[in-house]
Amino acid sequence: MYTEDISFADVMASSVHDMKNSVSVQVHELESIAAQIKEKVDGTAFQSLVSVIAQAQRVDANLIQLLSLYKFGKSIYPLDIAEHSVAEVISEAILHKSSVLAFKGISVEVDCKDDCYWYFDRDLITGVLLNAMNNAYNYTQDKIRIVGSVKDSLLTLRVEDNGRGYPTRMLQDHDGVDSKKGVNFSSGSTGLGFYFSSRVAQLHQNQGQSGSLTIENGGAYGGGCFVVRLP
Repeated sequence: MYTEDISFADVMASSVHDMKNSVSVQVHELESIAAQIKEKVDGTAFQSLVSVIAQAQRVDANLIQLLSLYKFGKSIYPLDIAEHSVAEVISEAILHKSSVLAFKGISVEVDCKDDCYWYFDRDLITGVLLNAMNNAYNYTQDKIRIVGSVKDSLLTLRVEDNGRGYPTRMLQDHDGVDSKKGVNFSSGSTGLGFYFSSRVAQLHQNQGQSGSLTIENGGAYGGGCFVVRLP
């Protein structure tokens, strides 16, 4: 009997795609419920629901990142480098996260000129910004700052928060991100978000230069800073 040789990676990618669609529906429904009951339940119960929504959004983002990395590995991702308004892409990312940001009372400051344009894959860079905002959401006290600027022939995107900053062990790597780091079972961290963002940055190349991702502490608020540079 003939048995088709099916790649395990392909099966996983198909399953991840189905899970992503399911989680996306759940996120939408949870946001709708939160909006309806916000003024009808006590603050503690509402914040618990907001936390669930934030984690569901994080799962959704992680599944999208896994699918993208699968396509990178198969060399089938349709990389689309074109000129875009940096300010518009930042605004779209904020809009995508607006519900949980508002529910948690987090303000977002944007520092990017309207005439700031650059060449990049819009979907991938939006995904990088969303990943950075997911991280900032978990650690900020109540403020996030997003900066987009061009200097020395590089577009720099910074996502800063007013939390406690990155721990020393995460800052010891030369590039700020160790993509070969294993899973941390005590914290539940797989490093997936950093790895995805680092790979996206590296895919953006120009005149022998590749993009990069670094993390640091400081910025306008003195907290963690997620920094992507694109040539």
